[in-house]
Amino acid sequence: MRSTIVRIMRIAGLAAVVGAAVVAAQQAPPALVSEQELLDGLKADGSRWLTFGGDYANQRHSPLTSITPANVNRLVPQWTFQTGTLGNFETTPLLRDNVLYVTGPQNVAWAIDARTGRQIWRYRRELPPNLTACCGLVNRGFGVLGDKLFMTTLDAHLLALDMKTGAIAWDVTLEDYTRGYASTLAPLVVKGKVIVGVAGGEFGIRGFLDAYDAQTGKRAWRFHTIPGPGEPGHNTWSGDSWERGGAGLWVTGAYDPELNLLYYGTGNPGPDYHSDSREGDNLYSCSLVAIDADTGKIRWHYQFTPHDVHDWDATEVPVLADLAINGQPRKVVMFANRNGFYYTLDRTNGKLILAKPFVVTTWARQIDSDGRPHLEPNQMPDEKGEITCPDITGGTNFWPPTYDPSSHLFFVNAREVCAMFYAWKPEYKEGERFTGGAAQRVTGSNQKAIGALRAIDPVTGERRWQFEYLSPSTAGLLSTASGLIFSGDADGNLLALDSRSGTLLWRYQMGATMHGTSPITYMLDGRQHVLVPAGTTLTAWAIPAP
Repeated sequence: MRSTIVRIMRIAGLAAVVGAAVVAAQQAPPALVSEQELLDGLKADGSRWLTFGGDYANQRHSPLTSITPANVNRLVPQWTFQTGTLGNFETTPLLRDNVLYVTGPQNVAWAIDARTGRQIWRYRRELPPNLTACCGLVNRGFGVLGDKLFMTTLDAHLLALDMKTGAIAWDVTLEDYTRGYASTLAPLVVKGKVIVGVAGGEFGIRGFLDAYDAQTGKRAWRFHTIPGPGEPGHNTWSGDSWERGGAGLWVTGAYDPELNLLYYGTGNPGPDYHSDSREGDNLYSCSLVAIDADTGKIRWHYQFTPHDVHDWDATEVPVLADLAINGQPRKVVMFANRNGFYYTLDRTNGKLILAKPFVVTTWARQIDSDGRPHLEPNQMPDEKGEITCPDITGGTNFWPPTYDPSSHLFFVNAREVCAMFYAWKPEYKEGERFTGGAAQRVTGSNQKAIGALRAIDPVTGERRWQFEYLSPSTAGLLSTASGLIFSGDADGNLLALDSRSGTLLWRYQMGATMHGTSPITYMLDGRQHVLVPAGTTLTAWAIPAP
Protein backbone atom coordinates (compact mmCIF):
# COMPACT_ATOMS: atom_id res chain seq x y z
CA MET A 1 0.00 0.00 0.00
CA ARG A 2 1.25 3.48 -0.81
CA SER A 3 1.54 5.75 2.18
CA THR A 4 0.73 9.43 2.11
CA ILE A 5 3.60 11.52 0.80
CA VAL A 6 4.54 14.42 3.03
CA ARG A 7 5.14 17.18 0.51
CA ILE A 8 7.78 19.73 1.38
CA MET A 9 7.24 22.59 -1.06
CA ARG A 10 10.04 25.06 -1.51
CA ILE A 11 9.27 27.21 -4.53
CA ALA A 12 12.47 28.48 -6.07
CA GLY A 13 11.03 31.88 -6.95
CA LEU A 14 10.44 32.74 -3.28
CA ALA A 15 14.13 33.26 -2.62
CA ALA A 16 14.68 37.01 -2.82
CA VAL A 17 18.45 36.94 -2.69
CA VAL A 18 20.57 34.67 -4.85
CA GLY A 19 22.39 32.22 -2.61
CA ALA A 20 20.74 33.57 0.54
CA ALA A 21 20.68 31.24 3.54
CA VAL A 22 17.11 30.40 4.48
CA VAL A 23 17.93 28.58 7.69
CA ALA A 24 21.69 28.35 7.36
CA ALA A 25 22.28 30.26 10.56
CA GLN A 26 20.64 27.42 12.45
CA GLN A 27 22.93 24.80 10.95
CA ALA A 28 26.23 23.71 12.43
CA PRO A 29 29.17 24.44 10.11
CA PRO A 30 29.76 21.39 7.90
CA ALA A 31 32.90 19.42 8.60
CA LEU A 32 35.52 19.80 5.92
CA VAL A 33 35.38 17.18 3.18
CA SER A 34 38.84 15.61 2.93
CA GLU A 35 40.65 14.20 -0.07
CA GLN A 36 40.78 10.87 1.78
CA GLU A 37 36.99 10.75 1.91
CA LEU A 38 36.85 11.21 -1.85
CA LEU A 39 39.37 8.40 -2.26
CA ASP A 40 37.37 6.13 0.06
CA GLY A 41 34.15 6.63 -1.89
CA LEU A 42 31.26 4.56 -0.56
CA LYS A 43 33.34 1.86 1.11
CA ALA A 44 34.17 3.55 4.41
CA ASP A 45 30.91 5.32 5.26
CA GLY A 46 27.42 4.54 3.99
CA SER A 47 26.05 7.85 5.26
CA ARG A 48 27.52 9.94 2.45
CA TRP A 49 27.70 10.30 -1.33
CA LEU A 50 30.49 12.67 -2.35
CA THR A 51 31.15 12.19 -6.06
CA PHE A 52 29.08 11.94 -9.23
CA GLY A 53 29.52 8.16 -9.50
CA GLY A 54 29.66 7.43 -5.76
CA ASP A 55 33.39 6.75 -6.07
CA TYR A 56 36.21 7.62 -8.45
CA ALA A 57 35.58 4.38 -10.37
CA ASN A 58 32.02 5.49 -11.25
CA GLN A 59 30.63 2.09 -10.27
CA ARG A 60 27.47 3.48 -8.63
CA HIS A 61 27.42 0.38 -6.46
CA SER A 62 26.53 0.75 -2.80
CA PRO A 63 27.76 -1.69 -0.12
CA LEU A 64 24.54 -1.15 1.85
CA THR A 65 22.36 -4.21 2.44
CA SER A 66 19.41 -3.14 4.60
CA ILE A 67 17.09 -2.87 1.60
CA THR A 68 16.94 -6.32 0.01
CA PRO A 69 15.02 -8.22 -2.68
CA ALA A 70 12.86 -9.57 0.14
CA ASN A 71 11.80 -6.23 1.61
CA VAL A 72 12.17 -3.66 -1.19
CA ASN A 73 8.40 -3.78 -1.75
CA ARG A 74 8.00 -2.12 1.65
CA LEU A 75 9.64 1.13 0.54
CA VAL A 76 7.50 4.20 1.15
CA PRO A 77 8.17 7.90 0.50
CA GLN A 78 9.51 9.87 3.47
CA TRP A 79 9.30 13.34 1.93
CA THR A 80 9.34 15.13 -1.40
CA PHE A 81 11.00 18.36 -2.47
CA GLN A 82 9.58 20.36 -5.39
CA THR A 83 11.98 22.71 -7.19
CA GLY A 84 9.40 25.11 -8.57
CA THR A 85 11.62 25.64 -11.61
CA LEU A 86 11.15 25.04 -15.31
CA GLY A 87 13.06 22.12 -16.77
CA ASN A 88 13.96 18.72 -15.33
CA PHE A 89 16.67 17.23 -13.15
CA GLU A 90 19.66 15.57 -14.84
CA THR A 91 21.66 15.57 -11.63
CA THR A 92 23.27 13.28 -9.08
CA PRO A 93 22.79 14.70 -5.55
CA LEU A 94 25.64 14.71 -3.03
CA LEU A 95 25.21 13.95 0.68
CA ARG A 96 27.36 14.89 3.66
CA ASP A 97 26.47 15.21 7.37
CA ASN A 98 22.76 14.65 6.66
CA VAL A 99 22.59 17.51 4.16
CA LEU A 100 21.84 16.96 0.47
CA TYR A 101 23.44 19.23 -2.13
CA VAL A 102 21.51 19.27 -5.38
CA THR A 103 21.83 21.13 -8.69
CA GLY A 104 18.90 21.66 -11.00
CA PRO A 105 17.95 23.17 -14.34
CA GLN A 106 18.96 26.73 -15.19
CA ASN A 107 21.80 26.59 -12.65
CA VAL A 108 19.60 26.67 -9.57
CA ALA A 109 20.98 24.71 -6.62
CA TRP A 110 19.89 23.78 -3.12
CA ALA A 111 21.06 22.48 0.23
CA ILE A 112 18.32 20.28 1.70
CA ASP A 113 17.89 18.67 5.11
CA ALA A 114 18.08 14.93 4.39
CA ARG A 115 15.79 14.12 7.33
CA THR A 116 12.88 16.39 6.44
CA GLY A 117 13.32 17.64 2.88
CA ARG A 118 13.46 21.21 4.19
CA GLN A 119 15.39 23.75 2.15
CA ILE A 120 18.46 25.11 3.96
CA TRP A 121 19.64 27.46 1.23
CA ARG A 122 19.08 28.12 -2.44
CA TYR A 123 21.41 29.51 -5.11
CA ARG A 124 20.29 30.83 -8.49
CA ARG A 125 22.65 31.84 -11.27
CA GLU A 126 21.70 34.97 -13.20
CA LEU A 127 22.04 33.62 -16.73
CA PRO A 128 22.27 35.78 -19.85
CA PRO A 129 19.21 35.77 -22.14
CA ASN A 130 21.11 34.71 -25.28
CA LEU A 131 22.43 31.31 -24.20
CA THR A 132 23.36 28.86 -26.95
CA ALA A 133 23.24 25.62 -24.94
CA CYS A 134 22.56 22.66 -27.21
CA CYS A 135 20.37 20.22 -25.40
CA GLY A 136 18.49 21.63 -22.45
CA LEU A 137 19.28 24.08 -19.65
CA VAL A 138 20.55 21.29 -17.41
CA ASN A 139 23.24 20.62 -14.83
CA ARG A 140 24.52 17.22 -13.73
CA GLY A 141 25.71 17.87 -10.19
CA PHE A 142 28.20 19.30 -7.71
CA GLY A 143 31.77 18.41 -6.89
CA VAL A 144 32.98 18.96 -3.33
CA LEU A 145 36.17 19.45 -1.29
CA GLY A 146 36.83 21.16 2.03
CA ASP A 147 33.99 23.59 2.70
CA LYS A 148 33.28 24.28 -0.98
CA LEU A 149 30.89 22.95 -3.60
CA PHE A 150 31.78 23.28 -7.28
CA MET A 151 29.29 23.79 -10.09
CA THR A 152 29.61 24.44 -13.82
CA THR A 153 27.24 26.86 -15.54
CA LEU A 154 25.42 27.20 -18.83
CA ASP A 155 27.30 30.43 -19.57
CA ALA A 156 30.60 28.52 -19.31
CA HIS A 157 31.74 29.43 -15.80
CA LEU A 158 32.98 27.35 -12.88
CA LEU A 159 31.72 28.39 -9.45
CA ALA A 160 32.80 27.56 -5.92
CA LEU A 161 30.00 27.89 -3.35
CA ASP A 162 30.20 27.91 0.42
CA MET A 163 28.65 24.65 1.67
CA LYS A 164 26.97 26.34 4.63
CA THR A 165 25.40 29.34 2.93
CA GLY A 166 25.50 28.86 -0.84
CA ALA A 167 27.42 32.11 -1.22
CA ILE A 168 29.95 32.36 -4.05
CA ALA A 169 33.55 31.81 -2.93
CA TRP A 170 35.01 32.26 -6.42
CA ASP A 171 33.86 32.40 -10.03
CA VAL A 172 36.04 31.76 -13.10
CA THR A 173 35.23 31.97 -16.80
CA LEU A 174 35.95 28.84 -18.80
CA GLU A 175 35.27 30.37 -22.22
CA ASP A 176 33.05 32.85 -24.05
CA TYR A 177 29.50 31.48 -24.06
CA THR A 178 28.54 33.65 -27.05
CA ARG A 179 30.83 31.45 -29.17
CA GLY A 180 28.77 28.36 -28.29
CA TYR A 181 30.59 27.21 -25.15
CA ALA A 182 28.66 25.91 -22.15
CA SER A 183 29.33 23.55 -19.26
CA THR A 184 26.88 21.08 -17.74
CA LEU A 185 28.89 18.22 -16.22
CA ALA A 186 29.45 17.58 -12.53
CA PRO A 187 33.02 18.56 -11.59
CA LEU A 188 35.38 15.80 -10.46
CA VAL A 189 37.68 16.86 -7.61
CA VAL A 190 41.06 15.11 -7.60
CA LYS A 191 44.18 15.96 -5.56
CA GLY A 192 42.99 19.47 -4.80
CA LYS A 193 42.02 20.18 -8.41
CA VAL A 194 38.55 20.68 -9.87
CA ILE A 195 38.28 18.90 -13.23
CA VAL A 196 35.72 20.26 -15.71
CA GLY A 197 35.04 20.26 -19.44
CA VAL A 198 32.94 22.21 -21.91
CA ALA A 199 29.98 21.37 -24.13
CA GLY A 200 29.15 22.98 -27.46
CA GLY A 201 30.11 20.53 -30.19
CA GLU A 202 27.01 21.57 -32.16
CA PHE A 203 28.29 25.16 -32.32
CA GLY A 204 31.77 24.69 -33.74
CA ILE A 205 33.76 25.00 -30.52
CA ARG A 206 37.16 23.47 -29.80
CA GLY A 207 36.70 21.24 -26.78
CA PHE A 208 38.93 21.12 -23.72
CA LEU A 209 39.33 19.62 -20.25
CA ASP A 210 40.51 21.96 -17.48
CA ALA A 211 41.87 21.63 -13.93
CA TYR A 212 41.47 24.45 -11.37
CA ASP A 213 42.87 24.89 -7.88
CA ALA A 214 40.00 24.11 -5.50
CA GLN A 215 40.99 26.87 -3.07
CA THR A 216 41.74 29.74 -5.41
CA GLY A 217 40.14 28.95 -8.76
CA LYS A 218 43.46 29.37 -10.56
CA ARG A 219 43.76 27.20 -13.64
CA ALA A 220 46.39 24.46 -13.32
CA TRP A 221 46.26 23.04 -16.84
CA ARG A 222 44.18 22.71 -20.01
CA PHE A 223 43.98 19.75 -22.39
CA HIS A 224 42.48 20.47 -25.81
CA THR A 225 40.53 17.53 -27.16
CA ILE A 226 41.43 18.59 -30.71
CA PRO A 227 45.20 18.73 -31.28
CA GLY A 228 46.63 21.99 -32.56
CA PRO A 229 49.41 22.41 -35.15
CA GLY A 230 52.50 20.41 -34.24
CA GLU A 231 50.66 18.17 -31.76
CA PRO A 232 50.16 14.43 -32.30
CA GLY A 233 46.83 13.82 -33.99
CA HIS A 234 46.60 17.20 -35.68
CA ASN A 235 46.99 15.52 -39.06
CA THR A 236 43.66 13.73 -38.55
CA TRP A 237 41.93 17.01 -39.43
CA SER A 238 41.98 18.54 -42.90
CA GLY A 239 42.68 22.23 -43.42
CA ASP A 240 41.55 24.47 -40.58
CA SER A 241 38.65 22.23 -39.55
CA TRP A 242 40.35 21.56 -36.20
CA GLU A 243 39.58 25.12 -35.11
CA ARG A 244 35.85 24.37 -34.88
CA GLY A 245 35.92 20.59 -34.61
CA GLY A 246 33.84 20.13 -31.44
CA ALA A 247 34.79 17.17 -29.21
CA GLY A 248 33.25 18.65 -26.08
CA LEU A 249 33.15 16.97 -22.68
CA TRP A 250 29.83 17.04 -20.86
CA VAL A 251 29.79 13.88 -18.73
CA THR A 252 31.94 13.34 -15.63
CA GLY A 253 34.89 11.00 -16.01
CA ALA A 254 36.61 8.49 -13.72
CA TYR A 255 39.94 8.54 -11.87
CA ASP A 256 42.49 5.85 -10.97
CA PRO A 257 44.56 7.05 -7.97
CA GLU A 258 47.21 4.36 -8.45
CA LEU A 259 47.85 5.27 -12.08
CA ASN A 260 47.02 8.95 -11.46
CA LEU A 261 44.95 8.96 -14.65
CA LEU A 262 41.68 10.68 -15.48
CA TYR A 263 39.37 8.97 -17.98
CA TYR A 264 36.96 11.11 -19.99
CA GLY A 265 34.79 10.44 -23.02
CA THR A 266 34.72 13.14 -25.69
CA GLY A 267 31.97 14.43 -27.95
CA ASN A 268 31.27 14.45 -31.66
CA PRO A 269 33.34 16.22 -34.30
CA GLY A 270 31.83 19.22 -36.03
CA PRO A 271 29.95 19.56 -38.20
CA ASP A 272 28.04 16.58 -36.90
CA TYR A 273 26.84 14.93 -40.12
CA HIS A 274 28.39 16.58 -43.20
CA SER A 275 32.05 15.62 -42.99
CA ASP A 276 33.63 16.62 -46.31
CA SER A 277 35.40 19.56 -44.68
CA ARG A 278 37.00 17.42 -41.94
CA GLU A 279 38.65 14.49 -43.69
CA GLY A 280 40.44 12.04 -41.41
CA ASP A 281 39.77 10.29 -38.11
CA ASN A 282 39.22 13.62 -36.28
CA LEU A 283 41.10 12.91 -33.06
CA TYR A 284 40.31 13.05 -30.20
CA SER A 285 36.59 13.23 -30.94
CA CYS A 286 34.42 10.23 -29.99
CA SER A 287 37.30 8.91 -27.88
CA LEU A 288 38.20 7.88 -24.38
CA VAL A 289 41.23 9.89 -23.30
CA ALA A 290 43.50 9.07 -20.35
CA ILE A 291 44.94 12.27 -18.88
CA ASP A 292 47.69 12.72 -16.29
CA ALA A 293 45.93 14.36 -13.34
CA ASP A 294 49.01 16.41 -12.40
CA THR A 295 50.01 17.78 -15.79
CA GLY A 296 47.00 17.49 -18.10
CA LYS A 297 49.10 15.57 -20.63
CA ILE A 298 47.47 12.77 -22.59
CA ARG A 299 48.81 9.29 -21.83
CA TRP A 300 46.71 7.32 -24.29
CA HIS A 301 43.48 7.42 -26.25
CA TYR A 302 41.04 4.98 -27.79
CA GLN A 303 38.75 6.25 -30.54
CA PHE A 304 35.43 4.41 -30.62
CA THR A 305 34.02 6.00 -33.79
CA PRO A 306 36.65 7.46 -36.13
CA HIS A 307 35.23 10.20 -38.38
CA ASP A 308 31.81 10.09 -36.72
CA VAL A 309 28.96 11.17 -39.03
CA HIS A 310 26.01 10.20 -36.79
CA ASP A 311 26.53 12.55 -33.81
CA TRP A 312 27.15 9.62 -31.48
CA ASP A 313 29.82 11.20 -29.29
CA ALA A 314 31.56 9.11 -26.65
CA THR A 315 30.18 11.09 -23.73
CA GLU A 316 29.00 8.09 -21.78
CA VAL A 317 30.18 7.27 -18.25
CA PRO A 318 33.47 5.30 -18.02
CA VAL A 319 33.49 2.68 -15.25
CA LEU A 320 36.68 1.25 -13.72
CA ALA A 321 37.17 -2.25 -12.31
CA ASP A 322 39.81 -4.92 -11.77
CA LEU A 323 38.93 -8.17 -13.55
CA ALA A 324 40.44 -11.60 -14.07
CA ILE A 325 40.73 -12.20 -17.82
CA ASN A 326 42.23 -15.44 -19.10
CA GLY A 327 43.43 -16.10 -15.58
CA GLN A 328 45.33 -12.82 -15.36
CA PRO A 329 44.41 -9.73 -13.31
CA ARG A 330 43.63 -6.76 -15.54
CA LYS A 331 42.90 -3.14 -14.73
CA VAL A 332 40.06 -2.24 -17.08
CA VAL A 333 37.73 0.55 -18.03
CA MET A 334 34.25 -0.51 -19.16
CA PHE A 335 32.34 1.60 -21.66
CA ALA A 336 28.91 1.13 -23.24
CA ASN A 337 29.06 3.46 -26.21
CA ARG A 338 26.36 5.40 -27.95
CA ASN A 339 27.49 3.77 -31.22
CA GLY A 340 25.99 0.47 -30.01
CA PHE A 341 29.16 -1.38 -28.96
CA TYR A 342 30.21 -2.37 -25.45
CA TYR A 343 33.99 -2.13 -24.82
CA THR A 344 36.40 -3.42 -22.21
CA LEU A 345 39.77 -1.65 -22.44
CA ASP A 346 43.02 -2.02 -20.53
CA ARG A 347 43.08 1.23 -18.58
CA THR A 348 46.86 1.21 -18.20
CA ASN A 349 47.46 1.59 -21.94
CA GLY A 350 44.13 1.87 -23.79
CA LYS A 351 44.48 -1.46 -25.58
CA LEU A 352 41.26 -3.14 -26.67
CA ILE A 353 40.35 -6.28 -24.74
CA LEU A 354 36.79 -6.73 -25.94
CA ALA A 355 34.25 -5.00 -28.19
CA LYS A 356 30.83 -6.42 -28.88
CA PRO A 357 27.47 -4.94 -29.93
CA PHE A 358 24.95 -4.67 -27.11
CA VAL A 359 22.23 -3.40 -29.49
CA VAL A 360 21.65 -3.83 -33.24
CA THR A 361 24.34 -1.98 -35.20
CA THR A 362 24.12 -1.57 -38.97
CA TRP A 363 27.01 0.88 -39.45
CA ALA A 364 29.58 -1.71 -38.29
CA ARG A 365 29.14 -5.39 -37.48
CA GLN A 366 32.36 -5.81 -35.52
CA ILE A 367 35.44 -4.09 -34.18
CA ASP A 368 38.59 -5.48 -35.78
CA SER A 369 41.67 -6.63 -33.87
CA ASP A 370 43.35 -3.25 -34.47
CA GLY A 371 40.52 -1.59 -32.53
CA ARG A 372 38.92 0.02 -35.57
CA PRO A 373 35.31 -0.62 -36.59
CA HIS A 374 34.69 -2.74 -39.68
CA LEU A 375 32.41 -0.36 -41.57
CA GLU A 376 29.37 -1.49 -43.52
CA PRO A 377 28.43 0.06 -46.91
CA ASN A 378 25.66 2.62 -47.48
CA GLN A 379 25.77 4.09 -43.99
CA MET A 380 26.94 7.63 -44.80
CA PRO A 381 24.22 10.28 -44.42
CA ASP A 382 23.42 12.46 -47.43
CA GLU A 383 20.68 14.83 -48.58
CA LYS A 384 18.38 11.93 -49.46
CA GLY A 385 18.94 10.17 -46.15
CA GLU A 386 20.31 6.80 -45.05
CA ILE A 387 18.83 4.53 -42.37
CA THR A 388 21.30 3.55 -39.67
CA CYS A 389 21.05 1.74 -36.34
CA PRO A 390 21.35 2.91 -33.64
CA ASP A 391 19.66 6.31 -33.95
CA ILE A 392 21.13 9.67 -32.94
CA THR A 393 20.36 9.10 -29.25
CA GLY A 394 22.34 5.90 -29.49
CA GLY A 395 22.41 2.42 -28.02
CA THR A 396 22.75 4.24 -24.71
CA ASN A 397 23.74 7.77 -23.78
CA PHE A 398 24.80 9.94 -20.85
CA TRP A 399 22.57 8.23 -18.26
CA PRO A 400 24.90 6.34 -15.91
CA PRO A 401 25.35 2.55 -15.88
CA THR A 402 26.36 0.58 -12.81
CA TYR A 403 28.77 -2.27 -12.06
CA ASP A 404 28.43 -4.93 -9.35
CA PRO A 405 31.91 -6.13 -8.29
CA SER A 406 30.49 -9.21 -6.55
CA SER A 407 28.69 -10.61 -9.59
CA HIS A 408 31.11 -8.97 -12.05
CA LEU A 409 28.21 -7.69 -14.14
CA PHE A 410 27.90 -4.38 -15.95
CA PHE A 411 24.35 -2.99 -16.20
CA VAL A 412 23.16 -0.48 -18.79
CA ASN A 413 19.86 0.90 -20.02
CA ALA A 414 19.96 0.14 -23.74
CA ARG A 415 17.91 1.36 -26.72
CA GLU A 416 17.02 -0.47 -29.94
CA VAL A 417 16.04 2.40 -32.25
CA CYS A 418 17.05 3.32 -35.83
CA ALA A 419 16.99 6.66 -37.64
CA MET A 420 17.16 8.26 -41.06
CA PHE A 421 20.29 10.41 -41.11
CA TYR A 422 20.62 13.39 -43.47
CA ALA A 423 23.63 15.55 -44.33
CA TRP A 424 24.13 18.83 -46.17
CA LYS A 425 26.94 21.35 -46.35
CA PRO A 426 26.69 23.90 -43.53
CA GLU A 427 27.99 27.44 -43.27
CA TYR A 428 29.94 28.21 -40.13
CA LYS A 429 28.83 31.30 -38.20
CA GLU A 430 30.32 31.83 -34.76
CA GLY A 431 27.90 31.01 -31.97
CA GLU A 432 25.31 29.40 -34.26
CA ARG A 433 24.47 25.73 -34.74
CA PHE A 434 26.95 23.97 -37.02
CA THR A 435 25.60 20.47 -37.55
CA GLY A 436 25.27 20.04 -41.31
CA GLY A 437 22.35 17.67 -41.18
CA ALA A 438 19.68 16.07 -39.06
CA ALA A 439 18.26 12.73 -37.99
CA GLN A 440 14.70 11.47 -37.80
CA ARG A 441 13.64 8.38 -35.91
CA VAL A 442 12.35 5.61 -38.16
CA THR A 443 8.85 4.44 -37.32
CA GLY A 444 6.55 1.75 -38.64
CA SER A 445 5.31 -1.74 -37.88
CA ASN A 446 8.76 -3.25 -38.43
CA GLN A 447 10.63 -0.45 -36.63
CA LYS A 448 9.46 -0.78 -33.05
CA ALA A 449 11.50 1.19 -30.54
CA ILE A 450 12.69 -1.14 -27.79
CA GLY A 451 14.29 -0.35 -24.47
CA ALA A 452 15.90 -2.82 -22.07
CA LEU A 453 17.98 -2.99 -18.93
CA ARG A 454 20.80 -5.36 -19.88
CA ALA A 455 23.31 -7.21 -17.71
CA ILE A 456 26.61 -7.66 -19.58
CA ASP A 457 29.57 -9.85 -18.67
CA PRO A 458 32.54 -7.48 -19.18
CA VAL A 459 34.93 -10.39 -19.78
CA THR A 460 32.97 -12.01 -22.62
CA GLY A 461 30.55 -9.30 -23.70
CA GLU A 462 27.70 -11.79 -23.38
CA ARG A 463 24.30 -10.70 -22.16
CA ARG A 464 23.38 -12.51 -18.93
CA TRP A 465 19.82 -11.23 -18.75
CA GLN A 466 17.60 -8.37 -19.81
CA PHE A 467 14.47 -6.66 -18.55
CA GLU A 468 12.51 -5.19 -21.44
CA TYR A 469 10.65 -1.88 -21.09
CA LEU A 470 7.55 -0.90 -23.04
CA SER A 471 9.63 1.88 -24.62
CA PRO A 472 13.24 3.08 -24.27
CA SER A 473 14.30 4.35 -20.86
CA THR A 474 16.72 7.22 -20.24
CA ALA A 475 17.16 6.50 -16.53
CA GLY A 476 20.48 6.01 -14.82
CA LEU A 477 21.11 3.02 -12.57
CA LEU A 478 22.09 2.16 -8.99
CA SER A 479 23.11 -1.27 -7.69
CA THR A 480 23.50 -2.47 -4.11
CA ALA A 481 25.40 -5.27 -2.38
CA SER A 482 22.08 -6.82 -1.35
CA GLY A 483 21.40 -7.74 -4.98
CA LEU A 484 19.22 -4.86 -6.17
CA ILE A 485 19.15 -2.65 -9.26
CA PHE A 486 17.17 0.58 -9.18
CA SER A 487 16.06 2.06 -12.50
CA GLY A 488 13.15 3.92 -14.06
CA ASP A 489 10.99 3.50 -17.14
CA ALA A 490 9.66 5.97 -19.70
CA ASP A 491 6.24 5.99 -18.02
CA GLY A 492 7.57 7.50 -14.79
CA ASN A 493 7.83 4.33 -12.72
CA LEU A 494 10.64 3.78 -10.24
CA LEU A 495 11.70 0.13 -10.53
CA ALA A 496 13.62 -2.28 -8.32
CA LEU A 497 14.95 -5.50 -9.88
CA ASP A 498 16.91 -8.51 -8.72
CA SER A 499 20.44 -7.91 -10.03
CA ARG A 500 21.14 -11.64 -10.42
CA SER A 501 18.11 -12.47 -12.55
CA GLY A 502 16.51 -9.25 -13.80
CA THR A 503 13.24 -10.12 -12.07
CA LEU A 504 11.06 -7.08 -11.39
CA LEU A 505 10.48 -6.87 -7.63
CA TRP A 506 8.70 -3.53 -7.14
CA ARG A 507 7.51 -0.45 -8.98
CA TYR A 508 6.08 2.93 -7.98
CA GLN A 509 4.56 5.61 -10.22
CA MET A 510 6.44 8.87 -9.58
CA GLY A 511 4.63 11.08 -12.09
CA ALA A 512 7.84 11.97 -13.95
CA THR A 513 10.71 10.15 -15.61
CA MET A 514 14.30 9.85 -14.40
CA HIS A 515 15.77 11.42 -17.54
CA GLY A 516 19.53 11.05 -17.14
CA THR A 517 19.31 10.91 -13.37
CA SER A 518 20.25 8.02 -11.07
CA PRO A 519 19.10 7.23 -7.55
CA ILE A 520 21.58 7.40 -4.69
CA THR A 521 21.37 5.46 -1.42
CA TYR A 522 22.66 6.16 2.08
CA MET A 523 22.18 5.42 5.78
CA LEU A 524 20.33 7.99 7.87
CA ASP A 525 19.38 7.49 11.51
CA GLY A 526 19.90 3.75 11.24
CA ARG A 527 17.79 3.25 8.11
CA GLN A 528 18.84 2.92 4.49
CA HIS A 529 17.29 5.54 2.23
CA VAL A 530 17.00 5.82 -1.55
CA LEU A 531 16.83 9.31 -3.06
CA VAL A 532 15.38 9.74 -6.54
CA PRO A 533 15.47 12.89 -8.71
CA ALA A 534 12.68 12.74 -11.32
CA GLY A 535 11.25 15.65 -13.27
CA THR A 536 11.28 18.59 -10.85
CA THR A 537 10.88 16.47 -7.72
CA LEU A 538 13.22 14.81 -5.25
CA THR A 539 11.75 11.92 -3.29
CA ALA A 540 13.37 10.13 -0.36
CA TRP A 541 12.34 6.52 0.25
CA ALA A 542 12.85 4.16 3.18
CA ILE A 543 11.32 1.11 4.82
CA PRO A 544 9.16 2.18 7.78
CA ALA A 545 10.88 2.10 11.15
CA PRO A 546 9.78 -0.77 13.39
